[in-house]
Amino acid sequence: MIWLIGKNGLLGSYVEKVLKHYKLFYKATGREVDITNYKALEHFVRGNKVEWIINCSGYTKVDMAEKEKNIAFQINCEGVTNIAQCCFKIGARLIHISTDYVFDGLKSKKECYFEDDKTNPLNVYGKSKLGGELAIKNIFNDYFIIRTAWLYGANGPNFVSTMLRLFREKEIIKVVDDQWGTPTYSKDLARVIVEIVKRNSFNYGVYHYTNGGKTSWFNFATEIYKFGKELGLIDVGKEVQLLPINTEDYLFLAKRPKNTILSKEKIKQVFNIELNPWNYALKEFLSTLL
Repeated sequence: MIWLIGKNGLLGSYVEKVLKHYKLFYKATGREVDITNYKALEHFVRGNKVEWIINCSGYTKVDMAEKEKNIAFQINCEGVTNIAQCCFKIGARLIHISTDYVFDGLKSKKECYFEDDKTNPLNVYGKSKLGGELAIKNIFNDYFIIRTAWLYGANGPNFVSTMLRLFREKEIIKVVDDQWGTPTYSKDLARVIVEIVKRNSFNYGVYHYTNGGKTSWFNFATEIYKFGKELGLIDVGKEVQLLPINTEDYLFLAKRPKNTILSKEKIKQVFNIELNPWNYALKEFLSTLL
């Protein structure tokens, strides 16, 4: 059996759809099973032959984490520790989702980050996610840690939904243009996660996955606006002016890395997958909103 944790989130909701599509035997939980309570995990697996745990849960409010450090670590570190310990005890394999924010972003935008590059998170969110990664590695070896970035989709707050709302409400929008990375359509990541399970893979380790290519938040916003107009999601008669700004001009609570472009060569080679270009994936997602 597959146990999906975090079924209601930005990624988990898509993973459940893919599991259903392939008619795989699974059970999915949300907040009804508290990952910060190890006994709750033990209670759930009792009587169930769990072979895989897919953990899509997590504290993801990057700025709020600066004020809620204890909560962020409780979920992203202590909760993940419990899940890893549960996997080890019952002999299950783990797929866990982490983040590009484990890196400090000091590489130039012409470079990318590899799985074995040194981690050095700049904010509480990144530190809490790295804590979860380290906990897994310290407990057992049967894991897949997948770092992703700039995730968006139909369920939960994300940059795409925020921009679509702002395009309807405002005439001038300022967007950061000196932070580089790659957007990720949750549906595409969900497919990769389930593919690992379907293949019954033992190629354990840390992997990076995003859509293909690279861009800045400003260019990402520009594409959302362009496709939104083309698809009729934004009033054709309404003009919005997008203004590029520097990170220093925006009042973030959490410090952001300037470059978190992730190399996907490892996951491409090991699992022989093709990357959907980020702008193609974006248009595909926006088409589902019609």
